[in-house]
Amino acid sequence: MSIRLLSSAALLALGAGAAHAEYALTILHTNDFHSRFEPISKYDSGCSAEDNAAGECFGGSGRLVTAIKEAKARADNPILVDGGDQFQGSLFYTYYKGKLAAEMMNALGYDAMTVGNHEFDDGPEVLKGFAEAINFPILMSNADISNEPLLTDVIEKSTVIEKNGEKIGLIGLTPQDTDELASPGPNVTFSDPSEAVQAEVDRLTEEGVTKIIVLSHSSYGVDKQVAENTTGVDVIVGGHSNTLLGDMEGAEGPYPTMVGDTAIVQAYAYGKYLGELNVTFDDDGKITKAEGAPILMDASVGEDQGTVDMIAEKARPLDEIRNKVVAEAAEPIEGGREVCRAQECAMGNLVADAMLDRVKDQGIDVAIANSGGLRASIDAGEITMGEVLTVLPFQNTLSTFTVNGQQLLDALENGVGQMEEGAGRFPQVAGMTFTIDPDAAAGARVRDVMVGGELVDPVQTYGVVSNNYVRNGGDGYKMFQDAQDVYDYGPDLADVTAEYLARNAPYKPYTDGRITVE
Repeated sequence: MSIRLLSSAALLALGAGAAHAEYALTILHTNDFHSRFEPISKYDSGCSAEDNAAGECFGGSGRLVTAIKEAKARADNPILVDGGDQFQGSLFYTYYKGKLAAEMMNALGYDAMTVGNHEFDDGPEVLKGFAEAINFPILMSNADISNEPLLTDVIEKSTVIEKNGEKIGLIGLTPQDTDELASPGPNVTFSDPSEAVQAEVDRLTEEGVTKIIVLSHSSYGVDKQVAENTTGVDVIVGGHSNTLLGDMEGAEGPYPTMVGDTAIVQAYAYGKYLGELNVTFDDDGKITKAEGAPILMDASVGEDQGTVDMIAEKARPLDEIRNKVVAEAAEPIEGGREVCRAQECAMGNLVADAMLDRVKDQGIDVAIANSGGLRASIDAGEITMGEVLTVLPFQNTLSTFTVNGQQLLDALENGVGQMEEGAGRFPQVAGMTFTIDPDAAAGARVRDVMVGGELVDPVQTYGVVSNNYVRNGGDGYKMFQDAQDVYDYGPDLADVTAEYLARNAPYKPYTDGRITVE
């Protein structure tokens, strides 16, 4: 009996010791890189070699290589993950599609990434090629790909990696509305993020995995909802909303943002920051400490010369196109998402005006440009085609069509329906004016819609120009799928904008009150 008691006491002592065991992990993370392999300006657009030498640029793969190498060196137990949207955003993607992204991510030593909506921009085929080229898992839990043979063998819902003797579960998330945001095709369907995450957490927990990280390309707001609606998620590494977290100017919340026991992080976009979260788990897999900060990739971070040389070599086929000066800007043209997805902005006016000007002789009354298609600002001075393509990288074509006034009103309501989330569907317009009440319920926010100086008549027919993505229902504009007199194959939107800038050089950006936010 005494021996049995002694053994029990010893076991209890051992158990108490095990309960106090700690496991430290450093999570290095990126998101929404968008093919910014070269340094960027403060406007998230291209940055000249002269400005880079003067210390005025940020990011670029050369700095990212250095920063990741240094971060891994100072961490005892690091992992490197990505929150999606490596694709799209510069001529590098236009020319190489996912091949250069795969090459760079392999070289950097990523452990996993999630599928962003832009990974579907060129359909499942290009995503398949990328997934086969990377040597780490790409994840997506809230999508049914069982009917898409191109993807069934290359994407997983979750994975388990082992680091320093411990198993870590990684789960991927993609925007539930990816079918509206990109081109996944008819064989891929998307589902509720919280339900999908919980199902994978439950499965991983049954397998004995107690440390779980969600790689979520779903937005800061959705990430907080997922944290509230699930149990067992320790960390969410976010993306999609390009959210800066931390104690610096412009941050939208703390780094990490704690929702219950879940630590949420995100590191803006375009390689401007490298996220570094240090977490400590107890023996039950609960977080006892979570701290860190995004590291600014400014001139204080040296560029790895071998990487800089490699990117320069990859850029050679692009130089002739992007170095061509097409116009001049009298002042900076504001195209930042935080502005253009919430109100009238100068870049939105430029693009919408350019669209309407191009087809003004075709009976077209108004232009609608989705702000999600505007990807950067342009600084004052010479404007190169490369800068225009950075703003408008999607190779969208002009679409002309006719709708009735009610469809037009429905389109505007759709456009402002998610403005508090910073959704890309926010409409920039030309040829019309309207007022938004953001405090009203979604679906009833737009009033005083004027075309040609008169209130829109729900039964009258109006000619509209947009891009082929919006006309085909992208960003929720499904009412345009039923439009009449449709022509989706007009000139490239970037070319139209460049030509408009050239005709109006030096271009003076402006806003004129066409959109009023109360």
